[in-house]
Amino acid sequence: MKIMALADQESKAMWDYFDKSYLEGIDLILSCGDLKPQYLSFLATFTHAPVLYVHGNHDDRYDNTPPEGCICIEDRIYVHQGVRILGLGGSMRYKPGKNQYTQAQMNKRVRKLWWKLKWHRGFDILLTHSPLYQFHDGEDLPHRGFEAFTALVDRYQPAYMVHGHVHMNYGRNFPRLSQYHDTQVINAYEKYIFEINDKT
Repeated sequence: MKIMALADQESKAMWDYFDKSYLEGIDLILSCGDLKPQYLSFLATFTHAPVLYVHGNHDDRYDNTPPEGCICIEDRIYVHQGVRILGLGGSMRYKPGKNQYTQAQMNKRVRKLWWKLKWHRGFDILLTHSPLYQFHDGEDLPHRGFEAFTALVDRYQPAYMVHGHVHMNYGRNFPRLSQYHDTQVINAYEKYIFEINDKT
């Protein structure tokens, strides 16, 4: 299965200079948040692949203008061709905002997923906006990762963890790919394509 992951910055190649061939062979699109809803809706009209998304800290706008033709997977496990994708959006709370959480609030969200995690026997991809705590994250509060994500990955050892939020153009050395134990961690800033074996 070929997956296109997106986050934080609309790709000019996919938006301003769009060519439908860019989407050929893509089986699934994952949005990690902070993208214009019109951008996701635009991509959804040119592909048969599901477009799944979680919210970024700037996505309160989705309440009034949700991405049409796309599927929100916040706090749920979505299964596509046998691949289980768990969605948990939002960032650390640093000012008022619907899609911002304290460490305790994110821990509570994760605890509420216990039955879904048991039913699906874990997950294969963790789709988030924020990174893991002290891994791919920033030292400042707005870009700090969640401890709950680290605990999830430690326990269930998914094949991939895909996030955004820490932009690769910030001037800091935020990597595109890193290995966390048995999990490949991907910073989806703008656009990244990877492949995973389906389980059908």
